[in-house]
Amino acid sequence: MDGNVTVTATYYSAEYIEAYIQKEAQKNLWTQNETEEYKYNFLGALQLEDKIPVLIEFENNGPTMYLGPFDAMVKLTIGKNTYKPIDYDRRFNFKFQGKKEGLVYFPRYDEKTGKDLLKGIKTIRLVINSGVSSITVGRSDINFLWDVANDDPSKLYQGKTAARFETDRLLKRLEKLRKDKAEHEKQLQGINDEISTVQKRLDELAKQ
Repeated sequence: MDGNVTVTATYYSAEYIEAYIQKEAQKNLWTQNETEEYKYNFLGALQLEDKIPVLIEFENNGPTMYLGPFDAMVKLTIGKNTYKPIDYDRRFNFKFQGKKEGLVYFPRYDEKTGKDLLKGIKTIRLVINSGVSSITVGRSDINFLWDVANDDPSKLYQGKTAARFETDRLLKRLEKLRKDKAEHEKQLQGINDEISTVQKRLDELAKQ
């Protein structure tokens, strides 16, 4: 009686991404270089190397939906642990009717140990709070379950694409090292200046 809400969630497995890119390439008659360029940009937007991206789509044909703050409305269960988004499309925080979609990012690695959270995991569950809409309030939460046992994102990073991402990583690393070097040189200069000051005072005292 109040309308309806359709919710779709997409987990970006390596197999799905490869198939999607090839489909776009065939549809647009791209060359190999154009396909590689699209793949590079697509993977860059997904941030697969350190995050788990999920595309969430709402089609709201009912009362206005209020999702903000959206990171309190969605979570990802991996094994026995539950994780909140570390980033998401901020448009989800604004009220809307009709269609809205955006990427939500969850951590791929444990913050303390650096362990791959999906290693040895068979399934993951995305849970969206039933409070996202007055239509779903009072009902059970919205759940999506994915089989991730055989997913291997590293398969996507091969050939020219892999070389470009490695170049990006090395450039970022080089920039950080240069900043660290500059900071250490500044600290070393401060120490040298203090040594000179102390030695100068010692020389003055020795002459008295």
